[in-house]
Amino acid sequence: MDLDFGENGKVKCFINDDLPFTLKSSTNNFYSLVTGSDLDRERASEYNITVTCSDEGVPSLSSRVTLTLLISDVNDNAPIFERNSYEAYIVENNAPGLSVFTVKARDADWNQNARVSYILENSYVNGVPVSSYVSVSSDSGVIHAVRSFDYEQIKDFQVLVKAQDGGSPPLSSNITVKVMIQDQNDNAPQVLYPVQTGGSLVAEIVPRSADVGYLVTKVVAVDVDSGQNAWLSYKLQKSTDRALFEVGLQNGEIRTIRQVTDKDAVKQRLSVIVEDNGQPSRSATVIVNVAVADSFPEVLSELTDFTQDKEYNDNLTFYLVLALAVVSFLFITSLVVIISVKIYRWRQSRFYHSSLPVIPYYPPRYSDTLGTGTLQHVYNYDVCRTTDSRKSDCKFGTIGSQNVMIMDPSSTGTMQRIQSEKSILDEPDSPLEVSVQN
Repeated sequence: MDLDFGENGKVKCFINDDLPFTLKSSTNNFYSLVTGSDLDRERASEYNITVTCSDEGVPSLSSRVTLTLLISDVNDNAPIFERNSYEAYIVENNAPGLSVFTVKARDADWNQNARVSYILENSYVNGVPVSSYVSVSSDSGVIHAVRSFDYEQIKDFQVLVKAQDGGSPPLSSNITVKVMIQDQNDNAPQVLYPVQTGGSLVAEIVPRSADVGYLVTKVVAVDVDSGQNAWLSYKLQKSTDRALFEVGLQNGEIRTIRQVTDKDAVKQRLSVIVEDNGQPSRSATVIVNVAVADSFPEVLSELTDFTQDKEYNDNLTFYLVLALAVVSFLFITSLVVIISVKIYRWRQSRFYHSSLPVIPYYPPRYSDTLGTGTLQHVYNYDVCRTTDSRKSDCKFGTIGSQNVMIMDPSSTGTMQRIQSEKSILDEPDSPLEVSVQN
């Protein structure tokens, strides 16, 4: 308002034209600030609006005021992923719980409306819920493997991840993650031909008229791995005559490298190893039996020899293992018996020494100076003793042995020990019998 009168009191207000607002006048010099277009907090979160008011006097007088307008947020933006699609790679035979990949989405809104959480959408892989393969962290978007993967069973699968904000109502967006399983060299080559059978024997026949380069047979093998892990090479490991045969490195063909002669053995045995190109390399071995002969009866007899040799080797191995087991059993049994006998003798010795009675010994012409005497009666000792002191026996029995100790109660206490002509104590190997009688 302007306190002047007339033209000097008329007031006109305006704002800058570059703002999405307009200033509308009403009666009595009142103005309203209204929006001229849609406001977007994500483009401008606040506005500084300068309102200028001037009168119509000469010269014109004016004043200004600045208004700060804050734009509040509404949940009008859905989360947006950084990419349109993702591809994740994981090596097979992984440990469960391994981190596979991380998805990231951003929300242009503010505060709670911009808080993003990640959800694994329900889907199926080969009829199995995808949640049994992977899981996703709701806060960080990290995808974890739930199980160990096998490239030979599943090579890839797709996961649908949803990013959802915390607004009301919530907004969301989806992204597809393709998980690729990478192969490891975890399978050895498998030989398809020649077939290795336990009961029957297969042999290839080479006529003695075969020229150089004659195709004897071909070793066929496969590897279920992929890439260079499935590249196979063939090598001749052992042979009855290395100068007669060779194996193709890439195709596994067995051919003669010289002319077959009559001096060559009829029975030829080749050991071929098949290796893949993985790191580390895996291999398989196949035995190829070759009969160098022109007639079928000769081949048949050699096949019989092949079978007999195989049975002989199997029996020899069995008997060697059986003999080793028997010897080990006898050794352990003998050791246990020896230890048991030692323990038994040690315990018997301790028992004997703890229970052996103490027999007093009195030297010849022992006398009691007090006159009371030590032995007031006549005792007769019968002692039986053997060379082994542990088997000694002591008993008390009859009178009249050769050793008698006499004490006369009426005497002054003199104890006399009458010895036999041959002292028993001087003969450790002679039996001694002691008898005591009161």
